[in-house]
Amino acid sequence: MFRLKPGIKSDPVKRWNLSERVFFACGACHILAYAFLEAYPKYGFHAVWIRPAQGFTGNHVFVTDGKTAFDFHGYRCEEALIAHHWAKGRLWWPGWNGTLVPLPQDVLISEAKSKVYDGLWLREPGQFLHDAMPRAQAFLARFGPPPSGDGQAGGALLDETGLRRQIGSWAVADA
Repeated sequence: MFRLKPGIKSDPVKRWNLSERVFFACGACHILAYAFLEAYPKYGFHAVWIRPAQGFTGNHVFVTDGKTAFDFHGYRCEEALIAHHWAKGRLWWPGWNGTLVPLPQDVLISEAKSKVYDGLWLREPGQFLHDAMPRAQAFLARFGPPPSGDGQAGGALLDETGLRRQIGSWAVADA
């Protein structure tokens, strides 16, 4: 979870020029989730929305097969992803809470379909400065397919220690 400085999300150029990880953490996570589901349809993954409790911010969409999750961090244990999101939310906003809401794949790239879900409003890939789908596909390609077990082909699964090595040990990352 990242927090952007005020004005970045409303400026299409500044938003597009964010680093890949921050771009897919702050408003384009659903595009990355869609790209994943399109690339790996036979792995049993589905999209999940972390819906903040009323009065809070901190929406996030990731994909999971019930054990392994994928988002802007890469692959990691679903439990670690959720715990990390809740910890960051509560660090920045005391009392933060949320719920997990499964989302159909087609909702991820449809503004109209996303608005059917109370509190959800997703941009379509073409509603960014440039089409966000090729960017999501290129970012996803860096990770490879989902892990399929010890010693088998697939992306590397991060635990919380591996995540901290990858993004640093700091608790808050402002872009």
